Amino acid sequence: MLVTLSIESLTSLQYWKNSYMDGMQRSNEATLGDFLQHLATFLRAWMSDPLGVAAVSPSGRQLAGLMVRELPTTNGPIVELGAGTGVFTQAMLEAGLGREQLLVLELNPTMHSLLEQRFPGVRTLCADARKLSEIARQQAVAMGSVDAVVSGLGLLSMPRSVRLAILGQVFKLLSPTGRFIQFTYGPLSPYPQALLRRHGLSVRRVGFAWRNVPPASVFVFQREDSDAVT
Repeated sequence: MLVTLSIESLTSLQYWKNSYMDGMQRSNEATLGDFLQHLATFLRAWMSDPLGVAAVSPSGRQLAGLMVRELPTTNGPIVELGAGTGVFTQAMLEAGLGREQLLVLELNPTMHSLLEQRFPGVRTLCADARKLSEIARQQAVAMGSVDAVVSGLGLLSMPRSVRLAILGQVFKLLSPTGRFIQFTYGPLSPYPQALLRRHGLSVRRVGFAWRNVPPASVFVFQREDSDAVT
């Protein structure tokens, strides 16, 4: 399989490399060889299952910053879905979240192994987001106790039934004021307004990462009676 990278893709990879190296240097662990090994892991996972990975390059720092900016300032559990190579995981730790706060899910076994290597002390599971409530119970995370779910899942590439199943699982876990932070490539929300209203939910488009490849929008989903965070 031939993989080509545009100038924009290379720029996004440069952002990812800088973020990766900066984060690892804080613990004196970073080498260029580590970065290249982890990039190769991403590319192998993408080539073996491009629809499952649903990205052409790891997310960049601009997108990670927009996602982390929407996290609450509380100290409750945070769940990450579709963590990939750990770009958002790294950004959340750099923002001050404790490793014990995080529960990280990744379905691809290759990338899950990378997450375990990169983030010792963080609960990282090779698991399906459609089983989120079952997984949370196994990890002693109570229903309705999670402050935020941060998602890198490629929801727009999934069947509607799968998207709905994940939405239901997420809001079983979230606290009354919790939020579901999701990005998509392009301007479209993965859940239409009419569907959200039927389930008592609201959505805000809170940012656009134009430097990401492809460019990405960030959405925050909450219960309609919860206070929006500005």
